[in-house]
Amino acid sequence: MAHGMTPERRKALERLSVRLGIRFADISLLDEALTHSSYANESRKLIPHNERLEYLGDAVLELASSTYLYECFPACTEGELTKMRASLVQSETLARLARRLDLGAYLRLGHGEAQDGGAERQNNLENAFEAVVGAVYLDGGWEAAKDYAYAQLASEVGRLRPEQVQRDYKTTLQEYIQKTQRETVAYELVDESGPDHDKRFTTRVLVAGRAMGEGTGRSKKKAEQQAAAHALDRLGHS
Repeated sequence: MAHGMTPERRKALERLSVRLGIRFADISLLDEALTHSSYANESRKLIPHNERLEYLGDAVLELASSTYLYECFPACTEGELTKMRASLVQSETLARLARRLDLGAYLRLGHGEAQDGGAERQNNLENAFEAVVGAVYLDGGWEAAKDYAYAQLASEVGRLRPEQVQRDYKTTLQEYIQKTQRETVAYELVDESGPDHDKRFTTRVLVAGRAMGEGTGRSKKKAEQQAAAHALDRLGHS
């Protein structure tokens, strides 16, 4: 449970919950979802931040978006649905949805993070969006979280076309390796640099234990996609 919630903060979050279309039984879950680690680190009290809820929300969002696409596109293949999901829940899309909900205005940030524009930073907004999904799930269960995710993703799903989505290099590499070599594909984090508000991750992709490509990005997901793209290029399947 989040701590240090003032009456003003509670009222603001209650107004936000109306905007989200969610009636929280435990509003402190929404408070935690919108508390950045920089705020918790600067506090003299033990205040939970949103990274655990982000982790949970990411998993819930993957299942909800998969179910939604399965229902909306009955003629699409498994490969097409996978690529569409990757495009639907990519960082840019989730950050845009967070901006639409004005989540940045409710983020509790450390002084330095706030001064550096953390309320508008894509990674923070993406994480906040996922953390709110996690909070909805803990507060109301799967049906509430699924309905919330559906409502938020509806406008984005309307823009999707199987032939227009962003390429999912990880899936393409997995399918190619399984078809040609039947070997395992794994990813390992080899470097993490930069301050909390501007992290850079470097990931290596291994095929049967052999390094086949590296990628760098502002998130582990982006780094893995880039590493997979490099591996495909090296394999002559770009």
